[in-house]
Parts: sequence; structure tokens; C-alpha cells
Amino acid sequence: MTSVQADTAVDTTAPLRFPAGFLWGASTAAYQIEGAVREDGRTPSIWDTFSHTPGKVAGGDTGDVACEHYRRYRDDVALMAELGLGAYRFSVSWSRVQPTGRGPASQRGLDFYRALTDELLAAGITPAVTLYHWDLPQELEDAGGWPARQTAYRFAEYAQLVAEALGDRVELWTTLNEPWCSAFLGYGSGVHAPGRTDPVAALRAAHHLNLGHGLAVQALRTALPEGARISVSLNPAAVRPRTESPADRDAARRIDALANRVFTGPMLHGRYDEDLLADTAHLTDWAFVQDGDAALARQPLDGIGVNYYTPSVVSAVPEGTVPERNDGHGGGEHSPWPGADRVAFHQPPGNRTAMGWSIDPSGLTELLLRFHREAPATPLYVTENGASYPDAPDADGRFHDPQRIDYVHRHLRAVHRAIRQGADVRGYFMWSLMDNFEWAWGYDKRFGLVHVDYETQRRTPKSSAHWYSSIARTGELPPE
Repeated sequence: MTSVQADTAVDTTAPLRFPAGFLWGASTAAYQIEGAVREDGRTPSIWDTFSHTPGKVAGGDTGDVACEHYRRYRDDVALMAELGLGAYRFSVSWSRVQPTGRGPASQRGLDFYRALTDELLAAGITPAVTLYHWDLPQELEDAGGWPARQTAYRFAEYAQLVAEALGDRVELWTTLNEPWCSAFLGYGSGVHAPGRTDPVAALRAAHHLNLGHGLAVQALRTALPEGARISVSLNPAAVRPRTESPADRDAARRIDALANRVFTGPMLHGRYDEDLLADTAHLTDWAFVQDGDAALARQPLDGIGVNYYTPSVVSAVPEGTVPERNDGHGGGEHSPWPGADRVAFHQPPGNRTAMGWSIDPSGLTELLLRFHREAPATPLYVTENGASYPDAPDADGRFHDPQRIDYVHRHLRAVHRAIRQGADVRGYFMWSLMDNFEWAWGYDKRFGLVHVDYETQRRTPKSSAHWYSSIARTGELPPE
């Protein structure tokens, strides 16, 4: 909810140079690409269970096979090297490494990530590990999931196991990816795994994700060598009131608390803001927050990841009116916004991606500058940004995706704008390296730089991949 300075001083006909050492990469997540869900001791995660539940995922799709990255990782790393990527952000499957969510690690599971990391390093690509990208072991969900306090402690134990196995190879570490989705889509609206629809459970899950993050950072610090960099990747919302009326501005404040400050409050400041507690007091007294929890969640970080796709435009609605909830999070009968029943979400006019999300790069600049102000000593990374479009081959089998190139070009200009205004942004990771299982949307939505034919598993770099490759190699964004 901040303004962004105009970009009037920049010549749009000249290339933009990014800082030396800027990381150019791409991101993926384990369940979305690996497949091999029953191999080498891996047990079901909540996403295995959810995707096999009829009606939960578009087309009845599952991640059973996905992109077969578990078998094809060497070819995929070779493709990254051909594209000149400097870094690759991937997640570890908790149930592959620790099948029951507790106890000793599976060495067969760890061996895959050791081999993947070694392949990346041999290709000159920096590995960036995300410990949790939504795939909680089903046994832990059966024991209560993220609404249960013990899950936070199990997460810290798992983090230490992975750090002990990969700490000699990996310097860049992320605890959680988008904990908002884990808590509020998984336990609030139920459109993501595990599919529960309890607003109090969602708030409990958010708190225990905060706690788990703090405990995991402590565990990583003990297990990793000096020089390792630890971060968290959030999907903050650029929340904007539809009008400047007091009611709409208060609606934006309410959503900002639920989308952003429920995590940045504890993680960056060691507290939950009073307005968040007041807004949800009719649902819970927050007695699940024990003394010292919020302070424990505030651990020194070496980076903050920002995932951004589209802004959030909200308004207040009067009593007796059913609010419009076009928030881009998959609909569903239940809201992911506990205590915000009188808030409506709107998609502004203009171009949209295939997800139906409006395109507004200024939100990315806004968020980077916000984190720069809140944590001025902490480097920032754009850990996800990209666009889904219905890619189709031409007569020669090539995939031209000018809309994706335009989307990324505009957002990279937004990143550069934030850097010029003082933000210490050190890297950009495209979502995604390749087309994959896009959660509840199944295989219908394609975000990849690389097209995947799911029947043959053939990989074909799109025009955007070659365009992005040039930027990754030179560090320069070409003119519009």
C-alpha cells in the first residue's frame, strides 16, 4: 500500500544493465516436476492424496509422472547450461527424504539431491534449495498437519537432515515457499492440499509455519558452514484499495494484515500486529501462540525472496451483500481470508495472463521497496515471477511466446526500477524452468521457459527461453 516513483528518468531505447554478480535463474518445485512418487522409499505427501481425490485437480491430473525430472535431471541440467542460467532454485521432497516426516533420513532420497546438486555445480550453475514447497508428508497431516504445533518441530528436524547432507555443496537455502498458500489455501479455502476449510486451522497453520521457519533457521545455522545464506520466500500481496474511501482503505488494511503482516510481523519484527489479532478475534483468541514464539520466528536472514505475479485490488462491501472474490486463488466455496467476509476482490481492466491475472509490474517495484524499507540490511531476491499462456507450436514445431517475453521484460524493468531506488536486489528466478503440474490447475496452465510434451517428455525451449538466455549471459535487459 505504497506509491512507486515514476520511471521518467530512464531511456527506454537503451539497454538496462543489472549489477555485477546478479543471479539469473529459474525455479521449480519437487512435486510439480519430479514424478517417481513411489520410487526409492518415497511415501505420499498431502499433494499425492489431494490430487488423487476426485474433483480436486483439473482434469483429474496428478503429479505421479509430471516431467519425470527424477530420471531426466541430467538432461534438464544440460538444458539449463545451454540456456546460460546462473542459478537453479529447486525444492526438496520432504517425503522422499524423510518418508514418515520424522526419524532418520532416507539415504536413497538424499542421494537424488546430492546427484542433482553435483550435476549443477559441474555445469557451473548455482544450486538454491527450498526445503518446503507445500508437500507435507501425509503422515504428518494425519497427525494434525500445520495447525498442530509439533509439525513446526518436525520441520526443523527435517531441515537439519537436509543441511547435513547438502551443506558442503549448497550455499543458498530457503526455508518455506509461500507459507500463505500453505496456510490459507490449504486449510482455509481448501483449494490446495490438504483441502481443509477451517479458518481457525488456517490461522493456526500460519503461526506454526512462522514457528517452523524460526526453528528451521536455527537448525540450519548449526548444520551449515559459515558463508551459507538462509532466506524465506514469501508471496506478498501488493494490496490496493479500489477507491480512496475510508471503507476501501480499511479493506486494504485488513487484507494486508492477512496476506503480508501475518508473516512479516513475526519473521521480521518478532510480533503479530494488533489489528490482525483484532480482525480475527471473533474466530480465535490466538491462544496457540505461546510466549516467545513470535520472537523465535524472527531469526537473522541473509535474504528475502519475493514471489510476485499480480496485484490485489479490494473494496468494502455492505452488510447483506455477497462480496466478489476474484482474488486469483482458485475460487471455491470457502474464503482463504479469515475475518475478511466484507471484503471484495476485483481484477482491474486490461491485459491478463491465462490465469486471469491482471498484468501490473508496478506491484513488484512496490513490494521490493517495501521490503527494502522494512529490512534494509537484508538482500532481496525475486524468487518467482512469470506468466502462463496457451503456448502452441508453429508449423515447424517451434513455440513462439511473445506475450511471455513482454510480461517478463516489463517485470525486469520493474526490478531494475527498484534497484535504482535503493533496493538491494541480487537475483531473479523465472517461474518456471519448464511446464509442469500446476497444482489444482493440473497440466492445463503452462508457465515454462521450456515446453514439455507430457506424452513424450520432449523438452523444447520456447522463444522466451532464448530471449532470457541472452539476458542471463550478458546481464543486460534489451530496450523495449
